[in-house]
Amino acid sequence: MIKGKTILITGGTGSFGTTATRYFLAQGAGEIRIFSRDEDKQVRMRRDFDDARLRFHLGDVRDRASVNQAVDGAELVFHAAALKQIPICETHPDQAFLTNVIGSQNVIEAAIERRVASVVCLSTDKAVYPISSLGLTKALMDRLVRARARQLEDGSTVLCCVRYGNVLYSRGSVVPLFVEQLLSGQQLTITNPGMTRFLILLEEAIALIEKALGHGRPGDIFILRSPAATVADIAEAVNDLFDGGGNSRVVGTRPGEKIHEVLATREELATAEDFGRGYRLQGIPGSSELVATDYTSENTERLDVVRVKALLQRVPEIRQRLVPAFAEI
Repeated sequence: MIKGKTILITGGTGSFGTTATRYFLAQGAGEIRIFSRDEDKQVRMRRDFDDARLRFHLGDVRDRASVNQAVDGAELVFHAAALKQIPICETHPDQAFLTNVIGSQNVIEAAIERRVASVVCLSTDKAVYPISSLGLTKALMDRLVRARARQLEDGSTVLCCVRYGNVLYSRGSVVPLFVEQLLSGQQLTITNPGMTRFLILLEEAIALIEKALGHGRPGDIFILRSPAATVADIAEAVNDLFDGGGNSRVVGTRPGEKIHEVLATREELATAEDFGRGYRLQGIPGSSELVATDYTSENTERLDVVRVKALLQRVPEIRQRLVPAFAEI
């Protein structure tokens, strides 16, 4: 599915984009187009990779003309561009709508018009029972994907999504915040100690999109069975790894945040296909009896502090910031 292909990654300079680029290059991709609006990150990424197969397109998913240009000739599209910070989206819901909904529509329509073989859009657990502007706009993106998938009769473009929770050490997430606070001598700021969050490694996110690429049918949403941990345990695990002294303060739940997240509703699970590590939530579901409950960060496998530490130690950025002796293991 990857070898020799021309691939476009929107939001390609982000955490997902850089990891996916490294993986696709290793899989023999013919050309990878990095589409983003941050010129500085593009310059740094060009230097870091130094690979002639990379092509950089400066633009914004809100601008249909720049999207058209980037999509033209692509065979596979991975749509990762989005506004993702809950507090920012809460104070600027109009901007979240323009990027996450209109921008996604631009990518989808450009891909359909140019008969791109497959489009995989990155969604989030916050799109399920959404209470935030981020969740609402991502839920609309999911609906756009499914609506357009149903309308395409010739099947020339397969539109599907992947949905996951917190990617460990992705930009703007809580773990790098905790690390920076500890290393600069600040207290850890904990929103709600009992709040639970799904945890996933970037490599697992890449495996999930590969699953969607190889097995997705129009309108499908793929999720992984993922463990979860409380924010208090995540903070304690980071503190233990970096010998931070345990200083923290509770700042309270922010607007738009849930206590527990949901990866799939019981209605979605009723007609889902189990593929072992997760589920394919069918774009055109059949009829079935409802299952007992939603799949949430409260009822999934719960990690304690020791297991969170073990998971964190698998993150390359954390290994690099620990003592050199450990980083060389």
